Amino acid sequence: MQDIDETSKKRALKLFESEILSSFEVGTTKGLQQIHEYLFGGLYDFAGKIRELNISKDGFRFANALYLKNALAEIEKMPEDTFEEIIDKYAEMNIAHPFMEGNGRSTRIWLDLILKKRLGRCVDWSQVSKNDYFEAMIRSHVKTLELRELLRTALTDKINDREVFMKGVEQSYYYEEPDDYRG
Repeated sequence: MQDIDETSKKRALKLFESEILSSFEVGTTKGLQQIHEYLFGGLYDFAGKIRELNISKDGFRFANALYLKNALAEIEKMPEDTFEEIIDKYAEMNIAHPFMEGNGRSTRIWLDLILKKRLGRCVDWSQVSKNDYFEAMIRSHVKTLELRELLRTALTDKINDREVFMKGVEQSYYYEEPDDYRG
């Protein structure tokens, strides 16, 4: 697992400096699959592929695999014109959890691409506490207000800043460390 994490983290860091990122679809399932494939291609045989099995974490069952493709189609149609709409879409994608592994790391990049395109902003993930983030994500399947306010305080207009992106990747991988991983 450590080798997979280190390799995919290196790929995430490299992604910022590549032209590939600008070719990914923004706000779509295909775009999320492109991110996932880039990060995990050759590391997981399911990289970029929508899962066909049911998964759960800490007693929470993510979208049923039988209905997942329909759920993703509905999420894709969700508006993304305001910060609130974008965070609602992000929360729904988290509930869908379309991949067997690597959802968080992929969807945080996906979220930043949407924010960048629609609002000229991104999240400075180094400003978001791991515990606060996971608590807000757990409750976001009921209401996204807490998640919205948490992420709103970390928004930055430094969308092309290499340091913000690099710190964000570091923080994103820190979130996934197993010590208190919750989602």
